[in-house]
This record gives sequence, structure tokens and C-alpha cells, in this order.
Amino acid sequence: MRSYRGTTMNAVIVIAALVAGTTALGFAWRLTQGRVRRTDGTTVVRVADLPGVKRFARGATLLQFSTEVCAPCRATHAVLGDVASGRSDVDHVDLDLTHRPDLASRFNILQTPTTLILDRKGVVRARIGGAPRRADLTNELERILAA
Repeated sequence: MRSYRGTTMNAVIVIAALVAGTTALGFAWRLTQGRVRRTDGTTVVRVADLPGVKRFARGATLLQFSTEVCAPCRATHAVLGDVASGRSDVDHVDLDLTHRPDLASRFNILQTPTTLILDRKGVVRARIGGAPRRADLTNELERILAA
């Protein structure tokens, strides 16, 4: 029969391993947040797919997907709006998915905020999960606009 002390020690070891593993996964997930991931350019968004949008910008469109209860979405809105307002060839569109879950399914949105960077034809050139990093966003926009 095992002693009480041995059982307690095993439980502590298991809990410590779970905490360490969860922490490592959290750090790994955090590193992916806000990073620009380039796409293969096969996904095309049509203006008709986006409620309230009449046209894409002549350079690039920053398409943000948000929800009402998303705190990072407000900060993302400010960053994307600021970047877009500084350029005449870039627009920022913010779509609230709270009452449009069909859009989340259509564009494979698994978290908010998610930002798609579209070229002037509506081709998805990059995707950002989480709040974007301004420098990465600006660099990617420059790359897309130069193409």
C-alpha cells in the first residue's frame, strides 16, 4: 500500500507538470498573436459579401472582424483606423460578428479581432489573428502596395 506522503507527492508532481505545460502552451500561443501571416492569395472577398461596403480601397483594405464584447477589438480599431487615415490608398472596414455569425463561418474567423489585408481586387494577402503589431502591419502594407 502506498503511503499518504507518496500519493501527495505524486499529485504535486502532476499538478506542477500541468501548470508548466499550460504555461508553455500559453507563451507559444501568445507569440502567434498579432503576427502577420501571408496567405497563398487564393481567397477572394467580394464587396457583395461585406455588409455596408460599397468598394475596396484602390491600394489595400484592412478588414477587421470584431465582436461587441471584445476588449482588444477597440484597440485594434484604433490602430487600423490610424494606419488607414494616414494613407489615401488604404481603407479600414470593421465588421461586427456579434449578429453575423455567417460571416465568421464564411471567412473562417476563430477569434476576434482578426484582420484580413485585402489588395485592391479583394484578394486576401495577409491575415492577423489578435491585435496587430503596428510595425508588422505597416511593413506588410508597404509590401502589398508595392506589388
